[in-house]
Amino acid sequence: MIKQVDQLLQSYLRWTGRELIPPCGLQERARALFYQPFVVLSHGTQEDPVLNYGNQAALDLWEMTWEEFIKMPSRLTAEPVNREDRERFLEEVRRNGYIDTYRGVRISGKSRRFLIERGTVWNIIDENNKYAGQAATFSRWTYL
Repeated sequence: MIKQVDQLLQSYLRWTGRELIPPCGLQERARALFYQPFVVLSHGTQEDPVLNYGNQAALDLWEMTWEEFIKMPSRLTAEPVNREDRERFLEEVRRNGYIDTYRGVRISGKSRRFLIERGTVWNIIDENNKYAGQAATFSRWTYL
């Protein structure tokens, strides 16, 4: 998980020019990110990408355990009716590197709907400068 967090944070800095959390040692950053009050989550590069990270705020919002969360295809974070829009948006992020104006409806593991506003979504780049997935962060959501 420490490597995943490092790639996620380094990629955020690369695309936005900003630190998501203050720099410190890798283990301290992984711990700090996990307990931030804002949501952070990411998925890998599978054909049907699977979530591979969620901080405590993400786990709480999606009403899941860590074990449940990291086994879930990321498309299931959206209701079926919203999945096509979600895929178009993620393709735009793939082309542009990041977007910081994301707004969309998502659904928790217990079918609770919520609206995300002002989210940032970015491509994760690994140590070999290769695409390694996508991540998102946001601090504004409203239950519907």
